[in-house]
Amino acid sequence: MNLSRLDLNLVVALRALLEERNVTRAGERVGLSQPAMSAALSRLRRHFDDELLARTGNSYELTPLGTALRDRSATACDLLERVFASQADFDPAAESREFTLLASDYGAAVFGAALARALHREAPGVRLAFRHPAPSVVENTATVLSTVDGLLMPHGVIDGLPAVDLFSDRWLCLVAEDHPEVGDELTLDDLARLPWAVYQRPYDAPAARQLSMIGISPRVEVSVQTFQLLPHMIEGTHRIGMIQERLARTAVRSAAVRVLPFPFEAVPVREAMWWHPVHAQDAAHIWLRQKAAEVGATLTGDGGDDLVRRADPPS
Repeated sequence: MNLSRLDLNLVVALRALLEERNVTRAGERVGLSQPAMSAALSRLRRHFDDELLARTGNSYELTPLGTALRDRSATACDLLERVFASQADFDPAAESREFTLLASDYGAAVFGAALARALHREAPGVRLAFRHPAPSVVENTATVLSTVDGLLMPHGVIDGLPAVDLFSDRWLCLVAEDHPEVGDELTLDDLARLPWAVYQRPYDAPAARQLSMIGISPRVEVSVQTFQLLPHMIEGTHRIGMIQERLARTAVRSAAVRVLPFPFEAVPVREAMWWHPVHAQDAAHIWLRQKAAEVGATLTGDGGDDLVRRADPPS
């Protein structure tokens, strides 16, 4: 495909047509008259050799190709906007910019809050938007990252893209405060025998990945979309769960749960901010990456050892 022969304005028209499924509304959305948008649709149909929009009664329905192109055209428009918004210079104290980061509630609470405080002090015109990533982000990471500024995710889940290392954390276990079968420590048999509450889908939860390394398949009773819901799914039950040390204080304040160390050496969390190479030379994004690294460095060593000491058996 020779991009120099394409009219990139057709990408904008394509997105509007496929999302609105109406020529008049699509034209109003992008500032084109109805005849001009009809002409754009004709050109797109010739290019793809497909109707894209097929009339059904008084309305239009997307063809199979039109359906496939709807999300792709949205991604292409987002990427083009980011390419042409790139800056050679960036003064955080004077300029306005919004950065969008994909993050779990853990990443937003632990790192995102610290980053937001730093930006509040140094870049009053800069805005941060945090969005929860879909589990499918690991299946199409590059495409997703091309439309946002970064993804907060530990090492070991995705690779092949640049990343800024932020901080380390370790995993701890959660049990109900009044759990009748667990005393001051957990055993490997407990991990295999007791039911679990996990983050995300049972088969890709951090708990499942960790336990599979030692030959244990967790018996999952509940899965949730946020780490901070786990304590509430464990309180008053026989379930166990795993949570990052930096969230442990919140866990014991929000629910009647205890924090215990793992009975094996769980692989620690190494949180990073992943980004797409399209941002490599953007001065604003370079500044964001540098600031992320600085904020992450302030979190190093700032864990919750006191929680674990309280949970350890007395000597």
